[in-house]
Amino acid sequence: MRSVNATLINLYHICHRELWLHANEVRMESTSDIVKDGKLLHETAYPQRAERYREITLGNSKIDFYDPKAKIVHEIKRGNKAEQAHVAQVKYYIWLLEQHGVPGATGLLEYPKLRQTQPVELTDEDRRQIPQWETAIRLIIENPQCPPVINKPFCRQCSYYEFCYVGE
Repeated sequence: MRSVNATLINLYHICHRELWLHANEVRMESTSDIVKDGKLLHETAYPQRAERYREITLGNSKIDFYDPKAKIVHEIKRGNKAEQAHVAQVKYYIWLLEQHGVPGATGLLEYPKLRQTQPVELTDEDRRQIPQWETAIRLIIENPQCPPVINKPFCRQCSYYEFCYVGE
């Protein structure tokens, strides 16, 4: 059985094709200026973070910024166009903390370029849905066939765009 991580949770809420490709080691992020910009933002937006917060690994997921005193997961994102996927990723981190004996954590999505933050909390409904997300993700990534192209406007910004649309 393949392991699920927070990146796959995020991709599940955006594009099943990208999820399948990423999980099956087809990686295009190194060719994307948007991904490079996001990594740079992550490294430079809050330079004091490394001193105050902890990076922790839970299973196959890595929380970059966790405040153990306040029990807050901080997640930095470039923009909020995939906000639903960002929220799901943070909820997954909170759920993982609970699974590892850390109840009561919350999350904070941070969009430094937009100067916005969004609190994230885990609900009972989320606790019921997350195992279903994991099951659905495993079904997608274990399928020998790559899911079809979804033809959404945001596809043009995706690091897999040329891969998906090479024949068009």
